[in-house]
Amino acid sequence: MSIEELARKNVRELTPYQSARRLGGKGDVWLNANEFPTAVAFDLTQQSLNRYPECQPKAVIENYAQYAGLKPEQVLVSRGADEGIELLIRAFCEPGQDAVLFCPPTYGMYSVSAETLGVEYRTVPARADWQLDLQGIADQLDGVKLIYVCSPNNPTGQIINPQDMRVLLEMTRGKAIVVADEAYIEFCPQATLAGWLSEYPHLVVLRTLSKAFALAGLRCGFTLANAEVITLLLKVIAPYPLSTPVADIAAQALSPQGIVAMRERVAQILVERQHLVSALRDIPCVEQVFDSETNYILVRLTASSAVFKSLWDQGIILRDQNKQPSLSGCLRITIGTREESQRVIDALRAEQV
Repeated sequence: MSIEELARKNVRELTPYQSARRLGGKGDVWLNANEFPTAVAFDLTQQSLNRYPECQPKAVIENYAQYAGLKPEQVLVSRGADEGIELLIRAFCEPGQDAVLFCPPTYGMYSVSAETLGVEYRTVPARADWQLDLQGIADQLDGVKLIYVCSPNNPTGQIINPQDMRVLLEMTRGKAIVVADEAYIEFCPQATLAGWLSEYPHLVVLRTLSKAFALAGLRCGFTLANAEVITLLLKVIAPYPLSTPVADIAAQALSPQGIVAMRERVAQILVERQHLVSALRDIPCVEQVFDSETNYILVRLTASSAVFKSLWDQGIILRDQNKQPSLSGCLRITIGTREESQRVIDALRAEQV
């Protein structure tokens, strides 16, 4: 047998998640990965790299619990929120028997993680306003163990209606885990569901330091849940998920000073978002700029594929969303610096459509 034949069938047929870095490009204006546009400085304080780190570093867990308004036993830290997505499937889904469900257009890792682990995934497309089709979900619930709901949703940028989330949580009691992916919640903190954990034992919330905390390169995420769920996830997580330097920097980022700095960055991004939105709405090739509660905006353009390629050739790297359900003609633009936004504005104004 060839190496290819030795591999699991679902892995042979798997299309990997097309991350911003995998897609490549040779630009100097990177607005395709929803990163914070400038680096933040940290000093490493832990030098004992000859020892393995704690599985769940105490300072990181306690700092995040305090930030999220939860108890330490309700917090798990992992290699980005992406690992949290996968840990939940490993803990709750029997391959070949159970299913996960999500509502496109949404984040692509839900399907990739399910496929990788040999677990069926079902999709219930969002409604025209990108809110949940609750009846469609109810009709597909048989055999579903996990439901992923990204809010604010990536790539559309809107908050999922809280009342719809309540309906979903009620219909899944005793049947399935509902996972609220809150990677972008710092840009709309009033919308978090973390305060609902005491009411819903089957609710899980995913978070990350990659966005508002400006630490995408750190790969540090959090799963917030009731202690019973966290105990199960601790059974399947790797022995040492966070390196010592990662835990060191994460604890600093979650200090009182670090949280103040994060909130200042959020305020900066919201100002830049409004500036970019206002300018885009006056550009001829821009058909629609959708409302956003995040550090990116979704834009529908005339001849979007040609525009995407034109900007790519000019070193301005955006994220093409044309292949996502209901997103024909759409590009996603991360909010960068004022100078980066101006490059986008000038390039779009120059487009002849």
